Amino acid sequence: MRARVPVPCSSHSDGRRLDDETEKLQTRLCRLVGQAIADYHLIEDGDKVMVCLSGGKDSYGLLDILLVLQRRAPVRFDLVAVNLDQKQPGFPAHILPEYLTGLGVPYHIESRDTYSIVKRLIPEGQTTCSLCSRLRRGHLYRIATELGATKIALGHHRDDIIETLFLNLFYTGKLKAMPPKLRSKDGRHLVIRPLVFVKESDLARYAELRRFPIIPCDLCGSQEDMKRKKVKAWLRQWEQDSPGCSDSIAAALTNVAPSLLMDSRLFDFKSLNNAGESSSEGDVWLDEASNVAIQ
Repeated sequence: MRARVPVPCSSHSDGRRLDDETEKLQTRLCRLVGQAIADYHLIEDGDKVMVCLSGGKDSYGLLDILLVLQRRAPVRFDLVAVNLDQKQPGFPAHILPEYLTGLGVPYHIESRDTYSIVKRLIPEGQTTCSLCSRLRRGHLYRIATELGATKIALGHHRDDIIETLFLNLFYTGKLKAMPPKLRSKDGRHLVIRPLVFVKESDLARYAELRRFPIIPCDLCGSQEDMKRKKVKAWLRQWEQDSPGCSDSIAAALTNVAPSLLMDSRLFDFKSLNNAGESSSEGDVWLDEASNVAIQ
């Protein structure tokens, strides 16, 4: 039976008391991360979780919340923070070691000049994310093996997942996003995303309140014409016009009806016939959808 991670009492990752706003927000984040851990069995007793720390608000928030949960969870797990220093010009290499040392968190800094590789191979003005991600992932998998990590935790949040859904829908002809848990191709690593239920706006506010020493990215973060930024802006406008639609989109990712799509790999349309007996598939979903007002 899976143990559910309880909502902890609010505190700094070092145990100090928080102000009221930070306490309230931290409690909500802990509840959402705990729900994801329980629903998808992301962390188990005895795990060594490698938290990938980029220096951005999302990974800082992920580490901070996992540190709080680590003290309160009914299962025991270890954390190690890992940063891949990609040798971006002007990268403040001292910030993360000082921050992590102050927290007393075990960490590993890996220096690899993937920045030069990306800049050499990707023409100016084109998106660097794909190559940068592949290079980074290969190094992180290797480091996880060397450190004996059983899980690799990434800081992707709910907005990242929704944006990825529409990026694939608009530009690749695929209906897919980011899963909360993923096995690597070689079967040796498990990647987890404990922030799958957390909104980006909450992480941004939490980063402000906790005063994380944010380090900007000079690769993907500097590309203003990226498709992801366009999708993000489109979703933001859609949420303003139809408040709550992002909540509905997020819920839809956990409420899929394969028989009402068109992928024969997910539903056996060929053998479907008029059997004269009731079924859990079919137009039951249509009945449930009839409550939605279309204007």
